Amino acid sequence: MLSNRPYMREDYPRERTSVLTWLISALIASFVLQVVLGSPWFNGEQLIYRFLGLTIPGLQAGRVWTLFTHPILHDSRFIFHIIVNLFALYFLGRELLPMLGPRRFLGLFAAATVIGGLAWTAVHWRFGGGDMHIGATAPVLALLILFACFFPNQELNFLLFFLFPVTLKPKHLAYGLAGLDLFGLLFYEIHGAALPFNMFTASSAHVGGMVTGFLYYRFFHDAHWFLGAEQSAEIELPRWMKRVKKPPATKPVFPANTGGSREDLRAEVDRILDKINSDGFGSLTPQEKRVLDEAKDLLSRR
Repeated sequence: MLSNRPYMREDYPRERTSVLTWLISALIASFVLQVVLGSPWFNGEQLIYRFLGLTIPGLQAGRVWTLFTHPILHDSRFIFHIIVNLFALYFLGRELLPMLGPRRFLGLFAAATVIGGLAWTAVHWRFGGGDMHIGATAPVLALLILFACFFPNQELNFLLFFLFPVTLKPKHLAYGLAGLDLFGLLFYEIHGAALPFNMFTASSAHVGGMVTGFLYYRFFHDAHWFLGAEQSAEIELPRWMKRVKKPPATKPVFPANTGGSREDLRAEVDRILDKINSDGFGSLTPQEKRVLDEAKDLLSRR
């Protein structure tokens, strides 16, 4: 009965704040703190950079936690840096979070942060000096690559520089960004050369984040590892990304097109609805989706 479902009872647990909301809030709060401490009244922004930003001298001094903390910092003199990361994190996160689940989503974000930081460290170690790596671009690019693997041909409409309308497919955007960062890494950053027009970008960290996103998709998303995740939806992938795998063993469901009783059909539909409520629509198997479609018409005729 409807009244027996958790979401129809008064004691139904309210939805908690999502991991995505916490991440975005942390980035905004840290940026505001940077601006406040960097004002003439405090002049303490450099202290935050020293203890939270990723630098070679800092790692040599034992500040290994900066491998995890550097993405919460952004250049306060270039607000476009954090705005792009926040918008990308929001739009990618709201699509990927229901598919990955909060633990895998946060795990991927943390892994891309560390691997991107290690990639930057490996390239800049021999230079030493005062170079610093900050920003959440590496984990955001990991999410972008993962999104492109799941939805390679879905059209994206956005305003370039908030002015020019552009339509792109995720796979083309991923190819373009990967090509630019590989070019910057191989021809400039590895050699310690400055980019044209005095531009500065951590191509090594970006490439590390992209590789993390693809490796997660290729080897970990469908695996049953300790963090757990919901089953992803069936998505058409490019031929070169497809891999042969055995069909997952699913729990037998009541077929709507057979002569079973109406009570059995309603019980099966209730089970599927409860699963949607707890795990999201993306957790349904193709057979369960088919049962819902057939049961909708069957029950309406009886």
